[in-house]
Amino acid sequence: MRILIRPRWPVLALLLLAPAIPELLTGSTPITPLVLDPVRFAVSFLLEIGLYGTGALLIREFAARAQKGWASILLLGAAYGIAEEGFAVHTFFQTAGSPVGVLGSYGHAFGVDWLWALGLTVFHATYSIALPILLTQLAFPEGKGSPWLDGGSIVAVAAIYVAVVAAFAILVGHGPSPPALAFFLAVEAALVALAAALPGDALKSRPGPRRIGRVGLALAGSLEWDAWIAVLIVASARAVPAIAAGVALALAELAALRLVVDRVGSDDLDRSKLWFATGMLVPLFVWDGAFESRIPGILGVAAVFAVLLLWLARRIDRRDPARLRPTPPSPGPEP
Repeated sequence: MRILIRPRWPVLALLLLAPAIPELLTGSTPITPLVLDPVRFAVSFLLEIGLYGTGALLIREFAARAQKGWASILLLGAAYGIAEEGFAVHTFFQTAGSPVGVLGSYGHAFGVDWLWALGLTVFHATYSIALPILLTQLAFPEGKGSPWLDGGSIVAVAAIYVAVVAAFAILVGHGPSPPALAFFLAVEAALVALAAALPGDALKSRPGPRRIGRVGLALAGSLEWDAWIAVLIVASARAVPAIAAGVALALAELAALRLVVDRVGSDDLDRSKLWFATGMLVPLFVWDGAFESRIPGILGVAAVFAVLLLWLARRIDRRDPARLRPTPPSPGPEP
């Protein structure tokens, strides 16, 4: 079976970014073993590439081949989130302990942590899938709508992904009950079917200039993380019913999506994407500094991503320097 991957650098970037953002940047996978125990870190991170990286690569490849847009990528990202947290590591059904914490009981019913399931499904759709694809496209815009893998590569990548999911499912234990498994399989199938059915221009930017500033875009990008932190605070205090917290979280996500669709135009789109991505990442930098700084090396990871954002900004400026120059004033009427 022939395996062809072209171009290699964007593929490698996506394979690395997909696990690095949700694992290294959040502290879920500490970076310290890279120095203290590099073999253990390499094995752990390769497994994460086999889960996150292959999932993101398969979703990106489907979108390119089927000419689908961000709506389909987000839906498939949600399906990925269910596969990881529901079918692989089983946190949807974990009633206590790390990482679910208080959400193992707040919003738990019928054997499922519903609020955790909602939050993590959205988190993986955005931070584990859409954001790495977005950053990779900004870094390597050439051929962003073209396939990167041949048929043999797709089969190999899919086989790795399925094998890693199955391995986690066997090793983790405490899996779903048969009714819960059937429910999430049905949701998974519905998400995939909807992603395949949606037109490629769903959620496409409207023509013309954007009608929102850079700060507004960054704030829109931060809404998901901000809403999730608010949910965690509410859950700890049990100040409102869990269903109300879930509705508020969903509304915050929809508000961010509506803001982008209504206000971002096709002009200077790469810069709009970069500012939105910056808004998604900066709250994680703040979180790392305020609450995760005890994890050795995590501030270094945040610094690497900050440098990446600056590098992308300069790369975009070099591609489109005309946008940096002020628009000359229109001439007045001739005397």
